[in-house]
Amino acid sequence: MSGWDGIDEFVAVAETGGFSSAAERLRVSSSRVSRQVARLEDRLKARLFYRTTRRVALTEAGRLLLERFRGLAEDRDEALRAVGERDDVPRGLLRMTCPTAYGDLFIVPLVNDFLERHSELRVEMTLSNHMLDLVRDGVDLAIRLGRMADSGQVATRVAPRILHLCASPAYLARRGSPLSLGDLANHDCVIGTSDVWTFDDRRETSGADWHFRPRGRFRCNSGHAVLDAALRGFGLCQLPDYYVREPIREGRLVSLLPDHRPPNTEVWAVYPQAGHVPAKVRMMIRHLRQGLANRPEYR
Repeated sequence: MSGWDGIDEFVAVAETGGFSSAAERLRVSSSRVSRQVARLEDRLKARLFYRTTRRVALTEAGRLLLERFRGLAEDRDEALRAVGERDDVPRGLLRMTCPTAYGDLFIVPLVNDFLERHSELRVEMTLSNHMLDLVRDGVDLAIRLGRMADSGQVATRVAPRILHLCASPAYLARRGSPLSLGDLANHDCVIGTSDVWTFDDRRETSGADWHFRPRGRFRCNSGHAVLDAALRGFGLCQLPDYYVREPIREGRLVSLLPDHRPPNTEVWAVYPQAGHVPAKVRMMIRHLRQGLANRPEYR
């Protein structure tokens, strides 16, 4: 038995939320995925998933191991790619898409840095919060946020992303802090692009997601605008860590219900082809992964 047995299967189940979807991603049978994960649990003498008839959820041991196993798999894949790409040169046209605010803040500067290094490459970047069809719209590479739907396309994780439920100390002094998910209905909210906020309800049920439809006086499709409204005490907000990390550290915002943060909200690179991936796509993904890892927001 190889020391790698079960690691890829475990990571795929954790990221897709099920054994069938993990099997589709890995292009193997569901029974193989289940068998490999069970063998890994036997080797570790630890249960990694809570299993129900509807979905699976990570145990505490599974959560502790997920980031380590991801890192091992990414380092292995990166080493294999480096050997195979020694003579590759990214060239031609690379069509990309990314959500608007995240693209402006993180992706575009890294893409421009990549272009400076590779003079034979051209990039067409579409910043949009509408999800483009990669095949129909001729997109080579998409950067997407959050839980990945089972689309039959190839997705690889490029950066972490944690959603925080937050509010200002002044708001909490007036309205009190929510102590459970059920308390959210009694609070004003500052709403961004999502009509529904998702939380992890594993501690109160069998591991199902919990969905909440926020209501409040202010709504905007800009994360910076939502942050400003939350800092002014307009209500609760749900924002990614790169918006709220500093305000939380400085005490201007309070992170709430940390045990219920939604899982699988990472940053993904998605591309349509599963066989030979062009150098321009492979090398751009590697550049984005390294560049995001070096940013202070991700350290």
